[in-house]
Amino acid sequence: MPQDAFTLRAVTGELEALLVGGKISKINMPEKDELSLIVYTPRSGSVRLEISASAKYNRISIGGRDKPNPANAPNFCMLLRKHLQNATVTAVRQIGFERIVAIDFDCVSDFSFSSLTLYCEIMGKYSNMVLVEKGVILGALKQTTLEENAKRVLFSGAKYTLPPPQGKADPTDGAALAELMGEGRADERAISANVEGIAFSTAAEICAHYGGPVSAEELYDYVNGGVSEPCVVFDERGEPQDFKVRSEAAGRKLYPTLLEAQTAYYDYIYVKKTFDDGRRKLTGALRSAIKKAEKRLAQINGKLLECDSAEEIKLKGELITANIYRLERGMDSFEADDYYSQTPRKIKIALDRQLTPAQNAQKYYKKYAKMKRTVQALSGQKEETEVKLDYLNSIAAHIDAAECTDDLKETADELTAEGILKRPPEKGKKKADAPAPLREYEMDGFRVLVGRNNAQNDRLLKSLSPDDVWLHVNRYHSSHAGIICEGRKVPDEVIAKAAAACAYYSEARGRDKVTVDYAPRKFVKKPSKSAPGFVTYTDYSNIIVTPDPMRGERIK
Repeated sequence: MPQDAFTLRAVTGELEALLVGGKISKINMPEKDELSLIVYTPRSGSVRLEISASAKYNRISIGGRDKPNPANAPNFCMLLRKHLQNATVTAVRQIGFERIVAIDFDCVSDFSFSSLTLYCEIMGKYSNMVLVEKGVILGALKQTTLEENAKRVLFSGAKYTLPPPQGKADPTDGAALAELMGEGRADERAISANVEGIAFSTAAEICAHYGGPVSAEELYDYVNGGVSEPCVVFDERGEPQDFKVRSEAAGRKLYPTLLEAQTAYYDYIYVKKTFDDGRRKLTGALRSAIKKAEKRLAQINGKLLECDSAEEIKLKGELITANIYRLERGMDSFEADDYYSQTPRKIKIALDRQLTPAQNAQKYYKKYAKMKRTVQALSGQKEETEVKLDYLNSIAAHIDAAECTDDLKETADELTAEGILKRPPEKGKKKADAPAPLREYEMDGFRVLVGRNNAQNDRLLKSLSPDDVWLHVNRYHSSHAGIICEGRKVPDEVIAKAAAACAYYSEARGRDKVTVDYAPRKFVKKPSKSAPGFVTYTDYSNIIVTPDPMRGERIK
């Protein structure tokens, strides 16, 4: 993001017009490095000012989406609540041509009046927020000590100083640019390296505007000309790539103000980050559970493999009994004819010298009985573990097919119910969230529903009438799909479209051809006490399709 001084100057100007005269009504920190100030303004009502000091998404902007706040406010948040609650914004200004925005406040109480300044340093990994009164620091989000940084200290009681200058040319000073560049021309690398407050991406836009390297005069005119075309630039996939004051890019969307462009871009970033973080959390927890189940299954199979010799152990006990007249205490082994073998053979049987022949026989019988009990117990455990592993893999398939946070909410509840995810702490009485809607399509006049997860698959099945068509990918975990018939015969083309959508939301979505089973709902049963999403079905047909979610019109 071009959070350079050039962009911040435009942002600061719009914030000045929007916020001055507004009063702080709420102060929160949804993230450890992100501040949210609700400012009530006479002109625009309540406005959410977001200031982020994160290394990647550092910014000062107007927030568009509500964000959950932690149960316990961080110390810096409590400090700001103490000093800035009900304060009035008197100015929003940029410090020189630096990446620092200062917000001035008048703080009035029944017994005191003070003027405070919140310095927002939008400087990449060095971003910070510092509250200052009369030049003295009241508190900083990221504090330093004398030992950590002798050049610039940031802690309560210290004098606030600006970051040291970088020694670059000021682009608002035409003489300084002329002295730097002379009669020559500079490309984007030279501009970003030698001109203050100009990021490489902004320098690239300047050069693109003039068709190549620029002169000192052209650079000065671009930076100080006051031309603004706020926009969001999109990449070749159609995803927002950046927001800019102005751009020559073909793939762009213009906005009335830079703040609106900035809000649209960061709303997308927030949604994407929330989704990616949620998916990563669920995937990590589920992967651990799957590995645990696989390890358990391997242990069971290993023990069952050890019990494969049970019949041979029983045979040895029987041969000892049959040859007991030949045996004496103190023998360590003997050879006997295997009466049960179809071809004559001799078998060597080990004996315990300290036991009598009869006791040796009993030892083999007891070992055989133990193996049989083990096989009986482990067979049930093996089946149970295999069902569990299959169920966990079905959840993994739904997470892989997820497209938004709604797709993950019920899956998270499912994993919590299974004990795979920790249950979040209760925050008083909270109204239960409404379940996310099914994916819904309109296909040639038929309504088609597709589940997002196992819980939705169960709800989808319950919602179908006996003659509606139910679909599922053959031999793969997949979402369930349903075609609402309303007494009509479903054309083959509609079945093919619904099957393509069903195949897309399955483990087989990357294959060219996928077999999808379909049957009337009346032939689909959910066994009692079975895992979520598990069904059995009969009287079905199948169709081979290419996974594709767009063969029907998606109903938003």
